[in-house]
Amino acid sequence: MKYIVILGDGMADEPLAELGGKTPLEYARTPNMDRIAREGMMGMIRTIPEGYEAGSDIANLGILGYDPRSCYTGRGALEAASMEIDLAADDVAYRCNLVTVMEGVMTDFSAGHISSGEGKALFATLAEQTPSVSLYPGISYRNLLVVRGGGGAVTYPPHDFVGEKIDPYLPAGKDAGILLNCMEKSREIFSDHPVNLARASKAKPPATQIWPWSGGKRPSLTPFRNLFGKDGGVISAVDLLQGIARLAKMEVIRVPGATGYLDTDYQAKAAYALDAAKHLDFVYVHIEAPDEAGHLGNAPEKVRAIERVDELVGTIMKEFSGIVAVLPDHPTPVRIRTHTPEPVPFAIWGKGSDDTRVFSEKEGCRGGYGTIDAPRFLPLLFL
Repeated sequence: MKYIVILGDGMADEPLAELGGKTPLEYARTPNMDRIAREGMMGMIRTIPEGYEAGSDIANLGILGYDPRSCYTGRGALEAASMEIDLAADDVAYRCNLVTVMEGVMTDFSAGHISSGEGKALFATLAEQTPSVSLYPGISYRNLLVVRGGGGAVTYPPHDFVGEKIDPYLPAGKDAGILLNCMEKSREIFSDHPVNLARASKAKPPATQIWPWSGGKRPSLTPFRNLFGKDGGVISAVDLLQGIARLAKMEVIRVPGATGYLDTDYQAKAAYALDAAKHLDFVYVHIEAPDEAGHLGNAPEKVRAIERVDELVGTIMKEFSGIVAVLPDHPTPVRIRTHTPEPVPFAIWGKGSDDTRVFSEKEGCRGGYGTIDAPRFLPLLFL
């Protein structure tokens, strides 16, 4: 049997007055996800264990069968694996955003979704002035900072406090001095950097500094095939998912036109998933766009992103004869513009049916699968 799982990052939400009291999932036109719910079975999945921060790293590890309580060290280390950075046992890798801070307030956690080329140029200049750390440019605002022989730090994701003063969220702990020094250096260097001068001339938000967060040491994951006896692959434009795939020895399937943003090529992802399923038992298709719309606080954009995810689902279902599942990894409510830990709906097509009719948060609560913890999802799918 073949399996394709479609993960719409952050699709779940809460009822919004501007959508007539409906959630974006309820408001969006989703005939294909609704078909999975109507002809298949639904449930709710608890992706964030109690005491853990709501994030895609924790959630996707669990959905892919890895209990974060036993294997998670930090998001930065997962992204380092994607970038093929060789971490020593005592190195700490931090996710490192390019951000916009104005008058001490975090105004944009992505520096206006700065381009990868601009980010690379900024990091190259910064690296010359910060020899105490290793800097690695990634995709758009998503980059990496490695402290060799680091001790760790308490840090905060910048998307969690947009619109707030940054002072309460500055790093603390053993690596704090190094991180704070790098942040200060970035403010000095970026202030008149040619990249930011060019962005200012086009009325684009500047990348005023770096923001390191979610540091971790090199993790170890049991190979996916050893866990489930199946060859698996991951389609995603973001380093986090690609890093999990590499550590799990799954195939990383790169798709031209996949951007990790609202403009990603949804249909290309569908086509590559169908092609990959010819030689793999399991394909995991991750789409970042709904999460980005949630972080932007943009309900209409989130609805559009969900509808385009649904079109991807439809393309896959027309051509694929195996088992299909669809779910978010966590809610990213438009109202608060960050992740929350509540359970999210999932639906599986091809393994029985219940009386659910549409794919939504409310219907998931009525589903025949009940509420499960994330590491139980794939065993349930493969049973």
